[in-house]
Amino acid sequence: MNLAIIASPTERTTAATDALISVVALGYAAKLLGYRQQSPWKVGVWAGSFGTLGFSGFLGAVVHGFEMPDERRVALWKPLNLTLGGTVALFATGALGDLAGERVARRALPGLLLSALGFFLLTQRLQRGFLLFIIYEALAMLFALGAYVRLAQAGQLAGAQQMAAGVLISIIAAAIQSSNLELTVLGIPLDHNGLFHIVQLAGLPLLAAGLRAGLDA
Repeated sequence: MNLAIIASPTERTTAATDALISVVALGYAAKLLGYRQQSPWKVGVWAGSFGTLGFSGFLGAVVHGFEMPDERRVALWKPLNLTLGGTVALFATGALGDLAGERVARRALPGLLLSALGFFLLTQRLQRGFLLFIIYEALAMLFALGAYVRLAQAGQLAGAQQMAAGVLISIIAAAIQSSNLELTVLGIPLDHNGLFHIVQLAGLPLLAAGLRAGLDA
């Protein structure tokens, strides 16, 4: 089967930035695994969050980057959306663990994963289902932001300030994705998806640095 690069310039840049997110996120997941002896459960949750983000970036690069029949594109969006839901659920679990402790987060994890599955199923049934996923993601990110701001103010977690900054950037990125914004930067056309990826890439190093600071402490 021969794959042709998609003709749309903005889809090509979206695919390229998706691929970059995949490489960066999987790299951070691999680095976090080096801390698994210090805190195996926490590392597993956060490495899982980065890992699923990396996998969704790979799928996004394929969906946006190549010409294919509509039915195949629709079929690929299903595992992509499911993986993104898993990323959000694991992210919220990690934030809850930092705020309330591992025992609470362990108990909440099954419910959070089921909620991700539920929102995925709704995106398949409703015409504007992806909007529901954006709301789900926003709620999880706002919870995480509140958690890390509180931890930073109390001085209870090393790296909490970096985590809060990374989460805030992620929220800004999600807002851009839900818009119709389009820009040309240095001659490179970017739609809302490509801009979302670029802003998200700015938040990943802060999240990774905050996690490492907490694990080192």
